[in-house]
Amino acid sequence: MNEPAKQLAAALGRIPSGLFIVTARRDGLETGMLASWIQQCSFVPPMLSLAVKQGRDLAAWLTEGAAFTVNILERDQTDMIAHFGRGFALGDPAFEGLEVQRPGNGGPVLSEALAYLECRVAGSYPTGDHVLIVARVEAGRMLHDGQPLIHVRKNGLHY
Repeated sequence: MNEPAKQLAAALGRIPSGLFIVTARRDGLETGMLASWIQQCSFVPPMLSLAVKQGRDLAAWLTEGAAFTVNILERDQTDMIAHFGRGFALGDPAFEGLEVQRPGNGGPVLSEALAYLECRVAGSYPTGDHVLIVARVEAGRMLHDGQPLIHVRKNGLHY
């Protein structure tokens, strides 16, 4: 990689993001994935954007009208990064050994999470190697006091 490309990658990597676990339920199956590109994008109505790499199993479930849950991780929850970072195929036991709640129509809520948001997909848009999903936030709740987990990458051209 030439020097300008290295500098671009380093600069992009310095855009901070949170780390979240996105969960969903469909036809008796549940799954979850680690996500870092989630951002609030509207106050009224409350909405957020979520970028999911094309080809991820969960992306197939995030069609217009589909419900999902964003679990906001607490600063010290690095164990969840290891657990969900490897990825799960649809139908794999993604929540085995974890304490979860199932309060609504979205995906499971991690009992250890700092907070959660129940969302419904409003639309999706292809964006290069990812799909940008825009969703309405329908409900949410703080579960614990604490600070969110923030992530800064060294290289903004790959995970």
